[in-house]
Amino acid sequence: MLDQVTRARLAPTLDRGAEVLDRLGVRAGALTAAGLVVGVGACVAAAAGLWFLALVLWLANRTLDGLDGPVARLSGASELGGMLDFVADFVVYSGFVVGVAIAEPGARLACVVLLATYLVNNVALLSFSSVVERLGLGLGDVRSLRLTTGVAEGTETIVAYVLFCLFPEAAAGIAWAFAALVAVTAVQRVVSAARILGGR
Repeated sequence: MLDQVTRARLAPTLDRGAEVLDRLGVRAGALTAAGLVVGVGACVAAAAGLWFLALVLWLANRTLDGLDGPVARLSGASELGGMLDFVADFVVYSGFVVGVAIAEPGARLACVVLLATYLVNNVALLSFSSVVERLGLGLGDVRSLRLTTGVAEGTETIVAYVLFCLFPEAAAGIAWAFAALVAVTAVQRVVSAARILGGR
């Protein structure tokens, strides 16, 4: 829901950073790999209950993820790079929830439900986006994968995980609330698909 606004505001800063990295010879694939390593570190820190470290690593992961796209556009984006970036994101997204569940036993049911909503939402997202791309409907954004918008996107995920780190004692409530947003997003995408693709 907030991704387009967030990207528009951060784009000038990320583009300047990308230009520096490109001049230094840093490639997008290296940033994606570094982001994955840092993100897995955030998951491990969360599982260990090291919440400040988890917060720092999570924000570092998101920064690296924000830079790899602009760097790729400068040096030549690849379809494989876009796919691997998406996979890396969800390794960290899901791993962080597992880390929260390990550290906070009282939040385990909520975390399981959150992971289930991720699964359903991703099926809706990727199947709808695949059909949109195949039919050339021009919906969604212009990244490597044509992602249609929804209530819960990357910006909302960043906020939810920051809240996990700042208020781990409230992890169950945060997970339930975010699972509800992700579920609404999945329903939103199915309804949009039915409206747009119905009769085709």
